[in-house]
Amino acid sequence: MKKNKKWYKKLSNLLTIIICVLLIPILIINCSIIFQANTDKDKVPSVFGYKPFIVLSGSMENTIKKGDLIIVEVVNADTLTKDKVIAFRDVEGTVTTHRIIEVIEDETGKYYVTKGDNNNSQDQNLVEPKDVEGIYKGRIPAVGNILNALAEPTTIVILVLGITIMFGLGFYVSTKKQRDEEHQEFLEYKKRKEMEEKGKEPTKKSTAKRSSKKTSQKD
Repeated sequence: MKKNKKWYKKLSNLLTIIICVLLIPILIINCSIIFQANTDKDKVPSVFGYKPFIVLSGSMENTIKKGDLIIVEVVNADTLTKDKVIAFRDVEGTVTTHRIIEVIEDETGKYYVTKGDNNNSQDQNLVEPKDVEGIYKGRIPAVGNILNALAEPTTIVILVLGITIMFGLGFYVSTKKQRDEEHQEFLEYKKRKEMEEKGKEPTKKSTAKRSSKKTSQKD
């Protein structure tokens, strides 16, 4: 029983460590994003020089698909070249991820002509270096759809309730197992005590009989 109890405690401690290792970085990243969002509301927060974006259209398919979570790296926007895929803000302030098809330089500065791989025509407006959020580095398929769903209030409520119920059930099961083990140990301890007491009783009776016989003989 003690070995099983130690094994259970080791597993519980290991799970706690794993959860802490996963949650602490997430907490730090979230704090960093919140701080940056409140400091400069015109810029998308970055984490260690990288920014995540959810793809809402299929303009870059099949390179990037709708619903993907893409990662862009913050770079010097003046060094970008043709064929690079960049995330930038358009005239409406919406972040778009398209490919550079031409670089224009004149006396007023540098500009980028962009186009979606799945679009038939180029974007109407030129992109200035100041509007560039970063250069495309990779994607995580379909994760954007999941994050969008998690952002819905109904989904959040259901998720919180589900986690609470699962945690409650897990806690009940784990404590029930411990209570059962402790109760079993108590019963075994009680049984041993009863056996010890029963083993002592005949000895006392026989001793009493012997002493009474000796007394009668003396009389």
